[in-house]
Amino acid sequence: MEKKWISKNIEEFPLRPNLLEYDKEYRAFSWQRIAENFDGLPSGGLNIAHEAIDRHANGELRDKTALLWLGQNGEKKTYSFAQMKAESSRFANVLKSLGIAKGERVFTLSTRLPELYISAIGVLKNRSVLCPLFSQFGPEPILQRMQGGDAKVLVTTTRLFEKKIRPLLEQLNTLSYVFLIDALEDENAQVLSLPRLMEQADEVFEIERTDPEDMSLLHFTSGTTGMPKGVVHVHKALYTHWMSGKYALDMHPDDIYWCTADPGWVTGTAYGIITPWLHGLTNIVDESEFDAERWYSILQEQNVSIWYTAPTAIRRLMRIDSFPAQEYDLSALRLIQSVGEPLNPEAVLWGVEKLKMPIHDNWWQTETGGIMISNLLSQSIRPGSMGRPLPGIEAAIVRLEDDGTLTQVTQADKEGELALKVGWPSMFRAYLHNEERYKKCFVGEWYLSGDLAYKDKEGYFWFIGRADDIIKTSGHMVGPFEVESSLMEHPGVAEAGVIGKPDEMIGQLVKAFVSLKAGYEPSEELRHELLGFGRSKLGAAVAPKEIEFLDNLPKTRSGKIMRRLLKARELGLSEGDTSTLED
Repeated sequence: MEKKWISKNIEEFPLRPNLLEYDKEYRAFSWQRIAENFDGLPSGGLNIAHEAIDRHANGELRDKTALLWLGQNGEKKTYSFAQMKAESSRFANVLKSLGIAKGERVFTLSTRLPELYISAIGVLKNRSVLCPLFSQFGPEPILQRMQGGDAKVLVTTTRLFEKKIRPLLEQLNTLSYVFLIDALEDENAQVLSLPRLMEQADEVFEIERTDPEDMSLLHFTSGTTGMPKGVVHVHKALYTHWMSGKYALDMHPDDIYWCTADPGWVTGTAYGIITPWLHGLTNIVDESEFDAERWYSILQEQNVSIWYTAPTAIRRLMRIDSFPAQEYDLSALRLIQSVGEPLNPEAVLWGVEKLKMPIHDNWWQTETGGIMISNLLSQSIRPGSMGRPLPGIEAAIVRLEDDGTLTQVTQADKEGELALKVGWPSMFRAYLHNEERYKKCFVGEWYLSGDLAYKDKEGYFWFIGRADDIIKTSGHMVGPFEVESSLMEHPGVAEAGVIGKPDEMIGQLVKAFVSLKAGYEPSEELRHELLGFGRSKLGAAVAPKEIEFLDNLPKTRSGKIMRRLLKARELGLSEGDTSTLED
């Protein structure tokens, strides 16, 4: 597949990008300079809540809108930084009054309500640990995570409590309190009315000394098998959040920012709560789920300038035959970033055609805590690439030798495992209660991501696939992403998921699952056309040998196509943990 450049003309930008001279800034970068942008606590140490909310509320931004909440029924609420400080302090006082201590885990299970964002900041003020859950989880994944995380408090709604939590109470031995966001009265000594607690709480709270290495967030990730892993992050992670907000998301003081991710996922916490407020921005929160017309209207009516979304949402928009840049006033929008899984080149080019700007892909993981590699606003884009490492991040392609040592791959375009040199502030500090699994992620001073990739001669990184997704066919190593991206160049293909299917002759054959755009219907004729299209793009050795049509591909809520689920269903295997599966 031909690799194309999308060049930039800096003179046409409405604002001067924060990162203009990549090589110069990368060489001169130091985390100490990043640290100088923060106040630190009066009591000593470093606390995310203080730097994200209180320091702004104590200064010139006290009356600026911090949170603009858009309810699904047309309701709108705004909270200034001063109001966010007061309300989150009330919540912190609620925790303190009930004896919830530093390091104890407070889980949230709610749709995107203002109380969710207020409680998140309040938890961090109390030096407790924020553990967000996705509101559409079923009882089993909720139980696994709350038991694995030693849940002390749960913040939820009456509906979610009755539907998902009440049947689990006897199994949640560490759970002391449930706060109901919308209950006016306490049910008993354990199930309490949050409005009543907040009304009685003081709006002044002094954050106690917080060590930068104190635990701040606990997010769970799902693997192919086994229980979800609890990924531990610390308060010092805010350095990475601020840095990536400045360089990858190009945040400026007057930006209106919208991250579509739910806080139940790490993107929705790191970049839907922490990062925009570290930069003192107005943060848009939409209660509703995906709706193309609503989303475009929000971009227009709220003058959104930075939009952070996911490949699954972009592909849904691509399926609609429309020209949003002509139908809506998107003149305020100056940057679109995407995360969740690699963004196919076709989606980047669709952005140029339909939105009049490219969509910038970036790469990171729950374990990295923040954006590590990105296509930057001021730099040329190669559609399909991750981009280049952010300042302060050293990335390499490595090969793990039989004797357990690592060798760096220095040859351009040579495949290997993507690794990061340890030392960036948001690197996860543990898998909770699983030290052995944590240690396996590191060899010497390198963190092994589990992603296969290569680096081209210009220093751009390219995703190939997860190590366990790679297809071995007729002696070739085939990355699913390359095949999927090629199929998406066909005008009728909206999404594609590719797996390796066991074959006695060639080891594995490449099988593609395809969903179609509006106006196209599954047929044998189209199947043969796509098989030929794949061969013309990729060659017979790499192209799919089988194609199956699906209305929708299984995806996680964060936008990743679940190839392992496609494979399990194809081969009749156990589906493993499906708790993150999109409905």
